[in-house]
Amino acid sequence: MSPESQPVSRTRSRRVDAERNRGAILGAARRLFDERGTDVPLDEVAKTAEIANATLYRHFATRADLLVAVYAEEVVELDELSRRLMDHTEPGQAFTDWLRAFVHHVATKTDLALAIPDEARGSRFDEWHSTMRTAAERLLDRAQEAGAVRPELTVTELLALANGIALTGRTPAGLDAMLDLIRDGYRSRQSKR
Repeated sequence: MSPESQPVSRTRSRRVDAERNRGAILGAARRLFDERGTDVPLDEVAKTAEIANATLYRHFATRADLLVAVYAEEVVELDELSRRLMDHTEPGQAFTDWLRAFVHHVATKTDLALAIPDEARGSRFDEWHSTMRTAAERLLDRAQEAGAVRPELTVTELLALANGIALTGRTPAGLDAMLDLIRDGYRSRQSKR
């Protein structure tokens, strides 16, 4: 290896290590937040991620920074799911599948979102809500064009209904049962065979 390429290789190696450490921190934080809530000591997050405390703080200077990053990943996953579901052969089922994921997201991630301090939220909440709304609209439009969902329904109405279901405090199976109940209400008459 030439001397000129050594600094580039070390820089790439450091970037790979940094990304791996960041991923380990986020993975550990998500698991611990899901299992025990957002008050888990950050030292424990570092230990679970198998990294030094200083490495955690190099990536996330504050608990708020970590909470924001974890929640942002959750929103990205919902958006990516909607994009994958656009390829689903049945538009009505694709919309239902995404709505189900959204209901479970709200039911399980509201405490995480609310744990983010007001000063760290800023415009992020608006961006996150816009991302989720766009994800739902993408699938709803496709389902309505296919005649699988009633054309007069709006994404605002359906997301409000989904939020209401999510906040009932039911078990995951109970949430699914409630979503199944409303599915008959939003399907178009022509898709009810």
